[in-house]
This record gives sequence, structure tokens and C-alpha cells, in this order.
Amino acid sequence: MAHNPHDGPYLVVGPLLRYVGDTCATVWVETDRPCTVEVLGHRAETWGVHGHHYALVVVEGLQPDTETPYTVRLDGAVVWPEPGSSYPPSVIRTLGDERRLRLAFGSCRRAAAFDRHSLRSVGADALVALAQRMAGGDRADWPQTLLLLGDQVYADEPSPALTTRLSRLSDLGRRRHEWVTDEVRDEIVDFEEYTWLYHESWRTPDVRWLLSTVPTAMVLDDHDLRDDWNSSWSWRQEMQGKPWWRDRVQGAFASYWVYQHLGNLSPEHLAEDDVYRRVRQAPDDDTREQVLADMAWRADHEPSSARWSFVRDLGRTRLVVVDSRCSRRLTPGNRAMVDDTEWAWVEKTSEAEVDHLLLGTSLPFLTLHGIHHLEGWDEAMAEQGSQERAEDGAQQGTGNGRRRLESRVAERLRLSADLEHWPAFRRSFDAMVRLVQDVASGGRPPASVLWLSGDVHCSYLARARIEGVDPGRTAVHQLTMSPFRNPLEPWLRLANRVLERRPVVAVLAWLARRAGVVEPPLTWDVHHGPWFGNGLMTLVVEGRSAAVEVEQARVVGGLQVLERTYTGRLTP
Repeated sequence: MAHNPHDGPYLVVGPLLRYVGDTCATVWVETDRPCTVEVLGHRAETWGVHGHHYALVVVEGLQPDTETPYTVRLDGAVVWPEPGSSYPPSVIRTLGDERRLRLAFGSCRRAAAFDRHSLRSVGADALVALAQRMAGGDRADWPQTLLLLGDQVYADEPSPALTTRLSRLSDLGRRRHEWVTDEVRDEIVDFEEYTWLYHESWRTPDVRWLLSTVPTAMVLDDHDLRDDWNSSWSWRQEMQGKPWWRDRVQGAFASYWVYQHLGNLSPEHLAEDDVYRRVRQAPDDDTREQVLADMAWRADHEPSSARWSFVRDLGRTRLVVVDSRCSRRLTPGNRAMVDDTEWAWVEKTSEAEVDHLLLGTSLPFLTLHGIHHLEGWDEAMAEQGSQERAEDGAQQGTGNGRRRLESRVAERLRLSADLEHWPAFRRSFDAMVRLVQDVASGGRPPASVLWLSGDVHCSYLARARIEGVDPGRTAVHQLTMSPFRNPLEPWLRLANRVLERRPVVAVLAWLARRAGVVEPPLTWDVHHGPWFGNGLMTLVVEGRSAAVEVEQARVVGGLQVLERTYTGRLTP
């Protein structure tokens, strides 16, 4: 039913429960017009950007380890929960028992309908299945935090419904930019179009209730902007020459800041955020839009000017979420997954006396072995030619020509096969190993160091052994869960299985060594998985004990459900 504008303001998106601590929380909303937003007696005025209106309400004075139902009022009128909702009231569950934690995570959720055809082609939605189980299940099993590890939206591959909308507007000449050519005709290009992605994804009734009740933390990945984003120097040079690149960057980062990043911050960090202060104090929408446009363009060209990484303390567990996409250094011969400024922050933030250290990164640190060696070889080959081309007066002999050819082949392979995970940035890979060694060498090291990742559209558990780290004191694991709803094509599933076979791994390891790749003092085994298909992973912490639950999303009797695939202990 269409909303009657005379009825007063209404919620366009939300509420989203974002940060929750012992005594405070933040609730994010988008409304259809300027208004006052109220949650549990705490108020915030909306601020406008590009004709949209947002507010982040800071709720304080809560009691630790309690559950408080809440409503959302706009200009005094209750607009949430919606009348007739079959879901329980939305609640804020504060932290309190610092030794217990249930943290669910995953990545890659494509927007699609829930008709028979869509369920057959892209499968059940793990977040819908989680919401439906929570609505009728034991609240002790509810996750206390939901970590979304990238690709919440697909700007370069929007849904069929949005593709049709974009094409229709292009045909009518109603898109905002003259440069919308065939290359990006079916892609998202500016802030307004990015809002359509979030509306489509977050307004699904089941997911809307889930996000109103479970605190969320989010980080960006390549499809938030475009596939292969920041995979290499050559990719950057090509994209920066596109007439649509600037608007795409400004739309991507500005919308990410509004819809995802703000809610990652604690009230203390919000108070320190200069961009948030300037947006709220701006005299009009035009000024706000310019603040965000400047921030976005600078973040792309000077990654150290914006920090998308963040930290959350969840009792005796610290979650450090690392931006492994925007803050990369791509200079040939000096590549890094994160630049020096960002890495210094990661090192400092990881120094904490906690029971468990979680390193959230959209891209897995430990991959399947064949992929690991392939990425190491590919980077070495691509870099050799790149450095040679960059040297003034490089000789043009036969050997050099062959090396440049190998480099071009390696670069093409990097882009076509998405060879851009941590093993493709060996300086950063080695630095991460040293970080874990340092963390585990203290007088009271954490009981576990866990990498939580997504991106690769398959899920697996890997157990690591690092020289100098006593596995009896500190367990080290890679936990990878992807996708929520975007299954891998059958031929790519086969390729993943082949790349984990011992003869293939041995050949690729030999090639990597031959190219000069030197491995750090680290070994690992993928002891469960890979699993393919949609799903969810949950980390369960009890004191210094940690376990993991792996679930796959299925359609059973017309319902979307989660079925347990594996449960196992991570710590000794």
C-alpha cells in the first residue's frame, strides 16, 4: 500500500541496530523527509544528502546484560514495529557476560526474489533463514553480533529488476550523466543509484527485522565498487581513465560511509569523526554532499586519509576488522594489502590482553593450498615485468622481452582469475605471520587468533601452525564463510577442488619457488570443507574456549532453513 504523505514521515530503510556495548547502542534509519527520530527517549535530527534523509540515534543509559524492546518514533509517531508484523518486537541486547559470545558471519549476498525460479537458481538466503529461526527459537542461540564481510551490494552486477530499471532510464535519457555508455549501462554509477541497492537488499521483511534486532558490523569489498577493484596497478590506471570513474567512486564511498561505515563506530569514535561532525553541522544538503564527495575522492586517491578498518571489544574478545580493499598499496615492486599507515593501526589495535583475537578481513588470509601457491607465483611473475618496465633505460634483449611477456600473461591471469587475496601480497602476508607471532609471544597470549573471512564463494576451516607459536596456548585458524546467497558456478567448484589436490599443489608450489617466492614459517591444513552453496558460520566463545558452527541454507518444504553441517572445537 502506498504511503500517504499526509500521514507524516515514515521509515524508508531500517531501523538497523548497529553498535551495542554494555550500556549504549546506536540505531540507524533512513526516512522519507526531515524529522526527529526517537528511540527509547533518545532523539536525533535527520540530515539530508541527495534528497535522502538519515539519522543515527545514540541510545545511552542501558543496563549491562539486559534485553530491552524498543520502538522508533518519527516526529512523535510510532512507525516501528510495523502494524501486523508477525515478528517479535525488536530488542537491544547489551553486552554483559564478557566471557561468552556468539558471533555469526559471512559475506556475498545477492538480491533476488524468493519465487520458485530464484530459489532454484540462487538458493535459499542464509539471512532470511536465520531471521525465521530466531523468530521462533531460543533467544540463547541468537547471535550477539552479525559480521558482514563484504559484498552486501553488487554495484557492477545489480539484480535483474534493477538492471531493467537502469536500462529503461537510459533509454529515456533520464540518467544523470552523459557518459553512461554501454560499458556501464547496466551498472550503478552514482549515489542515488547506490541507494536503490540498499533499499532492495535491506527492505526484505525478514532481513529488515533481523537487522533491527542483531547488532551488525560491516566492511566493504570489491563489488561495493567494481569487480577486481584495486587488484593491481594496471587495473587502477585503466579505470582512472574512464569517464565514469569519478562519479562511481564518489557514489560508492559516500553511500558506503552513510549506509555501512557510520554504524561500525562506537559513540566515542563517532564523537571523534571529523566527517560526521562536518556533515551534521553543515548548513544545507549541498554542503553535505560536497563534504562527502571530497571525502570519497580523497579516500580513493589517498587511502590513508580515511580509515574503513575498525575495532569492537566484545567482552574478552577483540574483533579487529581490516579493510583489505581500499587501503592497498599497488606500486609495482612495493605492493601491500594495506598501506603502512593502516598496518601500523592493525598492529597497535591487535595489542590487547584478551582471550580471543579475531581478525576480520573480507579476503581470506589462508586460502586453499593450490590458490595460495598460484597467487604467489602470479605476483612474482607480474612484478618482475612491472619493475623492469618501470626502470629507465632497461635493456631490450631477448630475456627481457620474454620476461615482459610473462608479466603480461600473469597480469591477465590475475584479473581473470581474481588472484588478489593475501597470498598475492607477500609483503603483507609475511607481516601478518609476524603479527601473530608477536601476539602469541606475550606472558598471557590469547587462547585463539582467528581470521574471519568471506569473498571466495566457498567455506572451509583451516588450522595453522606458526613457528614460535605454541598451539597448546594459542590456536590459530582461518574461518571462511561465503556466500550468504550467491552460489559458485559448478565449473568453479570443480576448479577449487582440483586446486587442492596434492599433485596440483606440488606443481604450483614448485613454480612459486622457481619464481623466487619464499614462504614464511607457516603451515596449515584445510581440515573441514570446502563447502559450496549458501550458508552461515557462527563462532561460539565460552571463556578461553572457542568452537565453530557451520550451517548451510536450504529450501525445505517451501521454507528457507539452516541445516547444521559441522560443529567443532577450535581451542585445545
